[in-house]
Amino acid sequence: MKPAAVEDVIESNLEDADATVTHARDEGDEDHLAATVISPVFDGLPLVQQHQEVYDALGDHMTTDIHALELSTYTPEEYDDLEGE
Repeated sequence: MKPAAVEDVIESNLEDADATVTHARDEGDEDHLAATVISPVFDGLPLVQQHQEVYDALGDHMTTDIHALELSTYTPEEYDDLEGE
């Protein structure tokens, strides 16, 4: 699955999400992806539940189209703080 398609699925299925997906290793390794996902849905959730929200948004793609997904999840406030450092 192409990174842009993964971004679209996440953003379509996770409320107010902004997703950036890249190849985790290099362009030739399409099986390993890395995603940074920003959404207010993550507010107050532990990291494991934040990741579960992304997996739920991806649905069957996690078992059929995506071999590995490295996740970084943030609320908008956390991401703004990170960018401000």
